[in-house]
Amino acid sequence: MLHPVMRLSDCHNIDDFRRLAKARLPFPVFDYIDGAADDELTKARNTAAFAGVDLVPDVLAGVAEIDTSCTILGRKSALPLMLSPTAVQRAFHWEGERAVARAAEKYGLWFGISSLATRSIEEIAALTSGPKLFQLYVHKDKGLNAHMIERCQAAKFDALALTVDTIVSGKRERCLRSGFTTPPRFTPRAVWSYATRPKWTLDYVLREKFRLPNLDTHVTEGSGKAVSIAEYFNTMLDTAMDWDTAARIRQDWGGTFVLKGIMSAGDARRAVEIGADAIMISNHGGRQLDGSRAPFDQLPEIVDAVGGKIEIICDGGIRRGTHVLKALCSGATAASGGRLYLYALAAAGQAGVERALGILKDEIERGMRLMGVTSIDQLTPDRIRQRH
Repeated sequence: MLHPVMRLSDCHNIDDFRRLAKARLPFPVFDYIDGAADDELTKARNTAAFAGVDLVPDVLAGVAEIDTSCTILGRKSALPLMLSPTAVQRAFHWEGERAVARAAEKYGLWFGISSLATRSIEEIAALTSGPKLFQLYVHKDKGLNAHMIERCQAAKFDALALTVDTIVSGKRERCLRSGFTTPPRFTPRAVWSYATRPKWTLDYVLREKFRLPNLDTHVTEGSGKAVSIAEYFNTMLDTAMDWDTAARIRQDWGGTFVLKGIMSAGDARRAVEIGADAIMISNHGGRQLDGSRAPFDQLPEIVDAVGGKIEIICDGGIRRGTHVLKALCSGATAASGGRLYLYALAAAGQAGVERALGILKDEIERGMRLMGVTSIDQLTPDRIRQRH
């Protein structure tokens, strides 16, 4: 039976934060975070896939001292976990990306901001010295693409992640039903939900104007003009993007370069060929091609193809520390996720994100001790078995 989650102190796992976020957000905003494409099969599969593998613990291993740190994309991380870049975070809580940046720095973790972030490249760079990546959407406006890359170079972002799986938008039916746009609009169908969430609504109405400061130098969509994310993707993004585009962006950027949205072994090999430093195996949280594989299910195949030649980040579906451990045992450099901190951000801002990260840190540490593991490099394939 589900227990009620009324306060932050009642949250003991990521699903608890989800329930608190649902209670505190107007339903169109919650459904934007929680929803995915079509029948949402892939979204469910992303987490369910971890149940298909069992951990095999060792005992009597002397685990009084353990080291959860590792190196990801050339920078030290306190945990083998990254916070994936996600869009329009001020729609979920007025602090937005600022809260996530501060929480990530406190826990010594990589985090990313989206092209569609609600805080600027420059503000986030000034806020934190922690490792940070910028997620690039390739727009039809080539001047905008160049401008974002130049701003990231000037702000000394540590890595650029090119998202490659949003050529067109997935069919996000919850958003079609709710009419969710960015900026959020008070539609007649949802007005009661906004009215009964006065804290969210007053923060949204009375605090600084909602904008997309990494884009509004070139486009009004999403800042001055309300659009659905699907409409934005389908009208603004470059459907002609190909491997030559990716190679050119890598060259223009000149720094640590990641391809986000790789799902096949063949594409992983191409990523190595163009000189990418890392790939994020990702299906965009199940928000694009429904019926596609879970990243964790594709991980062994991709590790066989390019393991050791490139860093491999398993992105999506992470809800537990043991999911991170299973990804590493399967050959990933690290795991990453978006909803795992977005629910917490929506529930309680920076305090929520910090509590969620603290819980995941405890789960990773406890899991390592119970497995008889004292360092990340001991998380090897012999410590897992496929469930048949």
